[in-house]
Amino acid sequence: MDDVQILIPREVPLGGPRAMPVRRTLPSRQRSLVGAWCFLDHFGPDDVSATGGMVVPRHPHTALATVSWLFTGEVEHRDSTGAHAIVRPGELNLMTAGLGVSHSEFSTPQTSTLHGVQLWLALPARARGTAPSFDHHVPEPIFVPGGIARVFLGELFDVVSPVATHTPLTGAEILLDADAETVIEVPEGHEHAVLLDDGDVTLEGTALERGELGYLAPGRRTITIRSATGARLVLIGGEPLGEQIVMWWNFIGGSHDEIVAAREQWMAEIGGRATDSGRFGPFPEGQPAPLPAPALPGGRLRPRG
Repeated sequence: MDDVQILIPREVPLGGPRAMPVRRTLPSRQRSLVGAWCFLDHFGPDDVSATGGMVVPRHPHTALATVSWLFTGEVEHRDSTGAHAIVRPGELNLMTAGLGVSHSEFSTPQTSTLHGVQLWLALPARARGTAPSFDHHVPEPIFVPGGIARVFLGELFDVVSPVATHTPLTGAEILLDADAETVIEVPEGHEHAVLLDDGDVTLEGTALERGELGYLAPGRRTITIRSATGARLVLIGGEPLGEQIVMWWNFIGGSHDEIVAAREQWMAEIGGRATDSGRFGPFPEGQPAPLPAPALPGGRLRPRG
């Protein structure tokens, strides 16, 4: 059985060079996927008065689902399915792009500190052409040995989230008490990873630093986590996707050509060259200008996973 693989975060600006900084652990050079999870940004506590907070105008997605999970602050979400929601701490907002969707994210005026995670799920090939959708769920906190957990996706601690996903997976926030240990039963065929948000933790005896993601390969029936002073963690996991994906900017596809087509369609829509609302849907009037797609790199995009 493999040891814990530690993925070190790298700091990137969210939405542009002058945007709020985030710490990204997925994708990384060492690993592209944990189950179907293919993207993880960890941000905050961010002083909105200093950075401007989250300011991400309308942009597109294909073949993925976005997961927003906050610890502090609020984010206003709008998308082309017609959904308009306020993302609040402890509440799951999952937007499934399918064939194509566009959305915007702005921290609310009353938010002084923004702190949380944003994640993506890669959709399997059979689900890439589905219609976009939006789900909201408020998981009940449950007491577990050594702390409290909120299971927002999948099944853990005998709790099953009502939000459907296209592949078997798990997502949960866990708050550990000081001098606490929790042994978590997990499916043997799934892979898992633990993000340390705050405090201290050892994962299967390996210490994680704040912002690091500790990965565990399939083959385990339990995961043991321990904290000396208390900790907040995000646990993700799932059945290995078993497919290669091409991932570039905000798009996922099965090939380089699919990404090129999605980019061309997005640029045609925001440039007024599409004959209707197009692949990425209608959007409310009076919103900030949409984000143009960057230029594609030279050469063909390589699959990963």
